Amino acid sequence: MEQRTELFKREQKWGLNTYLYAPKDDYKHRMYWRDLYSAEEAEQLIALISAAKQHDVEFIYAISPGLDVTFSNPKEVAALKRKLDQVKEFGCRSFSLLFDDIETEMCAADKQAYSTFAHAQVAITNAVYQHLGEPETFLFCPTDYCASFCTPTVSQSSYLHTVGEKLLPGIDILWTGPKVVSHKISVESIEEVSSVLKRAPVIWDNIHANDYDPQRLFLGPYKDRPTELIPKLRGVLTNPNCEFYPNFVAIHTLATWCKACPDGGQRDVEMGESLNAFTIISQQLNYIKRQGENKVCHHSLPPSWPLSARLKKESSEEEPMQTDMGESYVPGPDENPLYTAEPLTLNDLKLLSELFYLPYEHGATARTMLQELDWLKNQRSAAAAETDKTAEWCSRAQQFDDMCEAVVQMFNRLSNAPNRSILYDLYNYICDIKSGVGLARHPPSAQVMNNDPEPWGFRGGLSGEFQRMLPCHGNRDLFRHPPMTEVYCIRPYCPEDKVTMADPQMPYYILVKIEQWFHKVLISVLDGGAEGFQGDLTFPLLHCSLLEGEISPSPQCALILEDEIGVCGYALGLTDAKPAAAKIQRAVSDSVLKDFPSLVTIQVLPRVMDSSPANRMIGRLLSSIRSSGSRGAFCELRKSDRRMLDFYTKLGYFKPITMAGLPQDIIAMGTSL
Repeated sequence: MEQRTELFKREQKWGLNTYLYAPKDDYKHRMYWRDLYSAEEAEQLIALISAAKQHDVEFIYAISPGLDVTFSNPKEVAALKRKLDQVKEFGCRSFSLLFDDIETEMCAADKQAYSTFAHAQVAITNAVYQHLGEPETFLFCPTDYCASFCTPTVSQSSYLHTVGEKLLPGIDILWTGPKVVSHKISVESIEEVSSVLKRAPVIWDNIHANDYDPQRLFLGPYKDRPTELIPKLRGVLTNPNCEFYPNFVAIHTLATWCKACPDGGQRDVEMGESLNAFTIISQQLNYIKRQGENKVCHHSLPPSWPLSARLKKESSEEEPMQTDMGESYVPGPDENPLYTAEPLTLNDLKLLSELFYLPYEHGATARTMLQELDWLKNQRSAAAAETDKTAEWCSRAQQFDDMCEAVVQMFNRLSNAPNRSILYDLYNYICDIKSGVGLARHPPSAQVMNNDPEPWGFRGGLSGEFQRMLPCHGNRDLFRHPPMTEVYCIRPYCPEDKVTMADPQMPYYILVKIEQWFHKVLISVLDGGAEGFQGDLTFPLLHCSLLEGEISPSPQCALILEDEIGVCGYALGLTDAKPAAAKIQRAVSDSVLKDFPSLVTIQVLPRVMDSSPANRMIGRLLSSIRSSGSRGAFCELRKSDRRMLDFYTKLGYFKPITMAGLPQDIIAMGTSL
């Protein structure tokens, strides 16, 4: 409640005039909407409504009965009216009914009373609106509150047409734009929905909302909403970050946008406006009152926005706390100097904003860091092989490291800020990004899967486990890798593939025979001829029984890789390798099978130059094997198969293991799961 009151002061200062009260942590707003407020709760709300009036902010009380309301029951309607009458007695004169994020299936009683869900919502909304005396401000949030929810389209949505035609004209309608979290909102899209709703909408903007992802914070400006929208809207409400203090830029730039003249040529609010806001914060950040020097004018400081405490008050009746510190410690000439906390800089705040920018884009520094890391990763092999590229790689690596160091220093300075309230709002985010750049600077080669990993070596807990097991993880990242010349598809092995593989004319047949012709053909290229090869090409590798079709892969342990030409790779696995060993009469020690009971094999054709498809296949394969309860997996490789030997080695978590009876040209590698 104190933060909301503080917000009213800022709204008044910046020219904003409305606050919609709809917090999910007020149980009586949504879950227990029928219950009246207690005397203690009423006292808080009365104080809040009074504070809003004091600062010329219109306080809109919202209620969300849609979870379990029976629209056709007069007692339910009466309960809703009684609840809003109570809030009206608190001094509130503006209200809102919200029907967002609810099930659209009506109960049997409502189906008998209303032809559609829209008719039921409109009926109860109109009744409440009239009961309250048709207040000047009354908002309605539809269940289909964005274009992506409309079936089939906005212009053809029967739900929206019913709302537009039946809802009383004095009721305003909330709208989030093309999507729940809209990247851009165009004038044309607002004109379309306005014609259906028969009124200009009120935008309920989620551009800065972060309640859907606990790792994201949005410190970028209010943007991608042209100021030409202003005359076509009844108003704009923003749904900000859950944390109060980081919303300075979000709300400040919304206020700047609202003041923009549509005919003045300014189409958007860019980062410059948020930098202006950050300049003010920075002044307050490092503000330390000193007698007679370095004074900062009070009028330049935003009210109650201190990231650095005012260490001395201008006047105070409190006696300072007496402490006996003894003599101050002074280090010797050869000793470590005393640690002193450095103040945050404006550059730190700019960096913070660019690391946590907006839902659909990273800030400039964050984009640069991702691009540089991508380049360094892809050019590492070339730099190692070609001397002329080594210098460029090292130079760019140093630049990337400098950017990472700036993130670490920003974290250190912010962590030492005296105002802990703001720090606590930001800490989880800055700690996470500091850890992320730390991994980028010093990537741990064997932290993904080893015998006893540290908790900080793998990210995300159970949520991270789920994401790593899902094949689509990462396909919606904001950072787009440079387009590749090849498009790869990873799909499960199908029963039909077994028949297809037997056809010598099909690529699958060639794929299955890779093991048989790979060395006979490629060894002559890679090793200067098969004549000098000192191995046994006839030695039966365990995965041959999989390739030959004698043993079927375990469920969920067979993947096929395809490109535009056709099949170009595979990944196969057995959760229990014993049957394969018995099938080909290969003796495998029990000690090996105890630690590594599962078998994996992966191969891609030489035309697959990108390692990403193979990485994804082995990741999915190991996840499936691990889910079956296996303790570990191993693979067998010929030392001459340099490509795949290099692949397993670079993964980091496959290590050579001792397996008796292997010829000198065969190596076994295993990983614990």
